[in-house]
Amino acid sequence: MSEFPPLPPGSTIGVLGGGQLGRMLAFAARRMGYGIVSWVGGPDSGPAGVADQVIEEPFDSPAGLDAFLKRARVATVEFENIPLPLLEAIAAKIPLMPGPQAVAVCQHREREKRFLERNGIPCARFTVVENALQLRNALAVLPENGGILKTAEFGYDGKGQLSVTRSSDPEAVWEAFCTPRAVLEERIDLAAELSVLVVRDGSGHSLAYDPAENFHRDHILDVSIVPARLAPNLLEQARVIALKAAEDLDYRGLLAVEFFLSGDGRLLVNEMAPRPHNSGHHTIDACETSQFEQQLRILCGLAPGSTRLHSPTVMLNLLGDVWEDAKGKPNWPAILDMPGAHLHLYGKHEARRGRKMGHITFTAPSLEEALANQTRAREILHIPELG
Repeated sequence: MSEFPPLPPGSTIGVLGGGQLGRMLAFAARRMGYGIVSWVGGPDSGPAGVADQVIEEPFDSPAGLDAFLKRARVATVEFENIPLPLLEAIAAKIPLMPGPQAVAVCQHREREKRFLERNGIPCARFTVVENALQLRNALAVLPENGGILKTAEFGYDGKGQLSVTRSSDPEAVWEAFCTPRAVLEERIDLAAELSVLVVRDGSGHSLAYDPAENFHRDHILDVSIVPARLAPNLLEQARVIALKAAEDLDYRGLLAVEFFLSGDGRLLVNEMAPRPHNSGHHTIDACETSQFEQQLRILCGLAPGSTRLHSPTVMLNLLGDVWEDAKGKPNWPAILDMPGAHLHLYGKHEARRGRKMGHITFTAPSLEEALANQTRAREILHIPELG
């Protein structure tokens, strides 16, 4: 179960990062009787008002590290782009789950691709480029449908990506991209996107949630559907691959593995997130154990909880567009009047287009009913249907 005795309620858990995932983790910790110290690295944090202590010092601050270690008995991340030296400094003092090396793989596209390749885990074909000349050579051998150039670091929700073709000007592309290192991937003819959450404890015992079928708009998750409407053999294959990835990482905690299903039937790992994931928010309302409780269970030396889905579910993301289109007053009463609608707002003070502000989870006796309810919610909130 764990390398250390279970952490008793009343203990304080440290969380690195200050977004909505940290906020939801703090809510789950309070319900279980644990305290939270959040090191957010700056102002305007999601856990403010929920965590017992919020540390705003930058992540390279010795004072911030001292304050964090003074309160935290164990630690985790809610955001993968935490400096590796800080992760290593914390892991030298208290248990950090997932560990620094697992986070290091997931926070860097080149390391992630090399890890997948080395362990025989299927992913899109890729080439690492460091300058315009290397990019020119890589573009010359791209397939007809082109590829996607991605920064090696700091990419999420479609950030740090650029579509390229054989005819792209490598010098102009490289100058505009402004990165010392990048990964050029083949473009996948997508049939579907899905994700699998895996929870793994210190003894290597692991469980996988039912895969989620995901749809994106402008590279941001729009909706997740569980159970996924794909062939059972593909869903089982995704579970097996996700469990293998967690084992090969020697992972501790909650890992999200995102997949592409290509038009020719290949199931390819797109990326991994070493933390709770947007496509797992449905687990709060539709599963026996939420992804946030799972992360806390592993941190506290407890056994993983059941991943059982107790009702079909659809999760709809709420972006700042909803507030702007409603002049700051979305029709929440109409949403809350819908059967099986669970509204989660993240407490962010400023709504901007494309900014994640909350989500609605719809649970229902049938998937068809849950889908119909999210369609009705789109109409109420003026969220366009996906084309």
